[in-house]
Amino acid sequence: MIRRPIVWIPAVVIVVMVATVGLYLFQPWKLFVDETVDEALPVVTAPVIPAASATPSSPAAGSATAAPEPSESPAPAEPVILAEGSFISHEHGTSGEAYIVELADGQRILRIENLDTDNGPDLKVWLTDAPVAEGEWYVFDDGRYVDLGGLKGNKGNANYPIPADVDITGLTSVSIWCDRFSVSFGAAELVPAV
Repeated sequence: MIRRPIVWIPAVVIVVMVATVGLYLFQPWKLFVDETVDEALPVVTAPVIPAASATPSSPAAGSATAAPEPSESPAPAEPVILAEGSFISHEHGTSGEAYIVELADGQRILRIENLDTDNGPDLKVWLTDAPVAEGEWYVFDDGRYVDLGGLKGNKGNANYPIPADVDITGLTSVSIWCDRFSVSFGAAELVPAV
């Protein structure tokens, strides 16, 4: 019966279909391919204020008009760290630090530094209200969360802008979330900076 084409052709087709679906869902090659990113923290400069003109209101004949002082280039305004935390491992080994940073222009970003985790399919960066605990890798989609977009790289330093209309009150953690399988690779509790 095994020698009959009517039996083994459908079996081969089924095996190929199962393998194709498995490769699409699990993307096992990502476990062997690291994506490294190294973004600098954005620098915002203070606006340039033009120097006041030193011309007298009624110059006397023969008097020289004072030349305006050259304006100095503005010093970069320092960012302010609003909250910070360190990653713990969940479904995959994960380490690094996370910061919510407010720039001088009021823009807020989630800054992830020294991230080291596994690569995987459909990885996202989420700000959430879920508590961070060992073994609690499934809770991050149970409550409130904000998707900041796809993970830029599973190693290195990256910035994720937080939309201006997002109220970050109560968002106390960040998760590297695998949307395909609804698990957290790793997460960090965000503690207000002192």
